[in-house]
Amino acid sequence: MIRITSKILLLSLLVLASMKATTQQSHSDTAMHSGHIMVNETSLKWMTAPPFLPAGAQLAVLEGDPAQNGPFALRLLMPANYRIPPHTHPTIEHVTVVEGNFYMGTGTTMNTATAMELKPGGFAVMPAEFTHYAFTKGRTIVQVHGMGPFAIKYSNPADDPRNKK
Repeated sequence: MIRITSKILLLSLLVLASMKATTQQSHSDTAMHSGHIMVNETSLKWMTAPPFLPAGAQLAVLEGDPAQNGPFALRLLMPANYRIPPHTHPTIEHVTVVEGNFYMGTGTTMNTATAMELKPGGFAVMPAEFTHYAFTKGRTIVQVHGMGPFAIKYSNPADDPRNKK
């Protein structure tokens, strides 16, 4: 009797485990399980980029809250001829080009002739307080991740879109 009960218990546990695995599989483009995040491009929720970025960009948050302490990941969709003037961040910034070509340079003056072109799959890391700038020539999507809170300080206060009201 104990032997049959053990087999039934084991079989029941296996059935429950397989049911749990099956219910955790999602047919949608987004799934979250105990902090595990999986997102397909088709389920991104694009919104107007925050006012600290020049007008025209859209942003989709993938993980975390960029305004809070902790890790975050986001995508930034920029139209053709979009420019982010020279600036710094108080924390490290990682950028991966997802679509299009992204141009980046260093220093307090934007110099489009010396900027480096990053193609899809290209990657850049800017340490905290490192002055850099970026621009596009065509529609471009980059993924940015780092530790929040994310903030931006323009080298020239006149370049800050928040000062142009």
